[in-house]
Amino acid sequence: MANEPKKAPSQARERNPNSPIDHDLVRELAKLLDETGLTEIDYERDGHRVRVARHYQPIATPAAAAPVVFSTPALAVEPGKHPGVVNSPMVGTAYRGPEPGSLPYVEIGSTVRAGDTLLIVEAMKTMNQIPAPRAGRVIQILVEDGQPVEFGEPLMIIV
Repeated sequence: MANEPKKAPSQARERNPNSPIDHDLVRELAKLLDETGLTEIDYERDGHRVRVARHYQPIATPAAAAPVVFSTPALAVEPGKHPGVVNSPMVGTAYRGPEPGSLPYVEIGSTVRAGDTLLIVEAMKTMNQIPAPRAGRVIQILVEDGQPVEFGEPLMIIV
C-alpha cells in the first residue's frame, strides 16, 4: 500500500457516487449566494432538492435607538445598490412605528408581504406609510426612528 500513488487534490474532491450530496452543486450555489447577496437558494432537479442558506449575525449596538444593521463578509454590496433595497420615496422624517413609544412595524428578521407597512415618512405634517414593494424577509434596517431622510435614501433591505 505504501507504493500506491496518492490522488491529486482535484480527484479527491470528485463526487462520491454513493453520497446523496452533490458537493460541487452546493459549492456553486454557495458561490452564487456570495455573488448576489441572497440569504438562501432552493434548487430542485430530478426529484432531488438542495437548499443553501446563510444566516446573518446582527452587529451589537450600544443604544436601542441606533439603526440595526446585519453584517457579513459575504455581503459586500453597498445598501443603495442591493437588489432588495427599499428607498425613501420622499424627503421627510422616518418613523419605525405608528406613534412614539410604540413597537416598530418591522424588525430585522421580520417576514413581510408586498404592501405591508414597513415604516412611516412624515413630510409636511403628513404621515406617509411606506409599503413593502415585495414579499420577503427584512435583513437590514438602515434608519433610526425619527431620522431625517432624503429622496432615494436606502431605508431597509428585503430579500
